[in-house]
Amino acid sequence: MKIFFTLITALAFCVTAFAQTSIEANNNLKTSATSQPTEQSEPAAEILEFNESEFDFGKIPQGKSVTHVFDFKNNGTTAFSLDNVQASCGCTTPEWDKNIIQPGATSKITVGYNAQNEGSFAKPVTITYNGTQSKQIIIKGEVWTTPVNSAPENTKINDLK
Repeated sequence: MKIFFTLITALAFCVTAFAQTSIEANNNLKTSATSQPTEQSEPAAEILEFNESEFDFGKIPQGKSVTHVFDFKNNGTTAFSLDNVQASCGCTTPEWDKNIIQPGATSKITVGYNAQNEGSFAKPVTITYNGTQSKQIIIKGEVWTTPVNSAPENTKINDLK
């Protein structure tokens, strides 16, 4: 039985090593086929550029709903629309313009948060655009519990008169 497991383990290592060698060889072929002496290229500009990718609401009283507007710009050369804007849970609600955003134009996504649960939170919102591209924005903060009752009655108020 030990020999059987030893052979299986050895076979697994051989297959892994062979696969890694094949991948490296394939990558080297692709690199050498596409490599041409060129000047250093600059990274492509972001097509969907946000003024901010994260917003902190700070401390929020429990039961209060809050919203924040994320502004963005189409830095690309072609128009596009946002395919989907999806929150990570039901307590976060994004709203966005479904119109086409022309190159150089700006638009906005409004993200609401329903502060029902006490404690810290960080909620990602995923934006899908141009068919397959995506980006995330994040809202965060801390929900504090509001008192159930109002302040106790001051029975000594009459002593002040």
